[in-house]
Amino acid sequence: MELKQLSYFMTVVKEGTISGAARKLHLSQPPLSMQMKLLEEELGCVLFERGSRKIQLTEAGRLLHKRAGTLLELSEMTRQEMQDHRDGVTGAVRLGAVSSVGSSLLPKWAAAFHAEYPSIRFEVFEGNTYQLLEQLHSGLVEAAIVRTPFHEENLECYPLCEEPMLAAGHAVFWENAGLADMDEIGLETLSRMPLILYRRWEALLEEAFEQDGLALCCFCRNDDARTTARWADLGLGVGILPASSRSLLSDPHTLVYPIRDARLRSRILAVHSRNAHLSASAGAFLEFLKKRCAEHGFTGAP
Repeated sequence: MELKQLSYFMTVVKEGTISGAARKLHLSQPPLSMQMKLLEEELGCVLFERGSRKIQLTEAGRLLHKRAGTLLELSEMTRQEMQDHRDGVTGAVRLGAVSSVGSSLLPKWAAAFHAEYPSIRFEVFEGNTYQLLEQLHSGLVEAAIVRTPFHEENLECYPLCEEPMLAAGHAVFWENAGLADMDEIGLETLSRMPLILYRRWEALLEEAFEQDGLALCCFCRNDDARTTARWADLGLGVGILPASSRSLLSDPHTLVYPIRDARLRSRILAVHSRNAHLSASAGAFLEFLKKRCAEHGFTGAP
């Protein structure tokens, strides 16, 4: 099984027909059909259901489609890494970032880094911490900016900043609750509010509420800080967000209060696989982050 065969296979799937793929690849149809037949013989599986106008993948074909995409992407990444090694600190940083950081702190960090390394580009992949760690272990990203807690085995971890959690809600919501004029908010007050939670913080909040003998009232659980911010902007409840996610709030009438509780703090770390090769560009960016965050202190300053 060769990479060229996998590339041909992916083109056939994308175009939907052997003839369409042949035109795309500037090949005649018989050699391409032969390559697909040889691939099936080598794998011992039928990849396509013949007979229809548009090819249909078998279960084995769908599995190969998933694996082939990953293999071809890793091949291109390896080629780029070899070019970076030859040319020095150039190329692209393949970086994963949780959404709350990708839309707030990361652009500021990237702008400052770009001023020092203008020839380095970025490929940013956003997701939750666990999705990014999976991409890290598979090699699709070289490094990731994630939030605690997570399992740190076989990872090099660099603390970047620590920040408090915030409570955000529309001004009308706070006024109706008689809480429009505060400096900060405590758990006892939050226990009387319908909360909008990114699932990442649910266990942390439940533990703190339980320790204080309070009940947590959850109006909405979701999987993204941006969703929490949007629902809070609409006055549907009180959104719980890390401080760096404040920029996700778009309604000028949304009021934000720090949560008065040392247990509710979020740590942001840069991580990479301990045993994986790190490109010169990714290494330069991580060193830049460590230096910049050390200068600002471990406080969440951008």
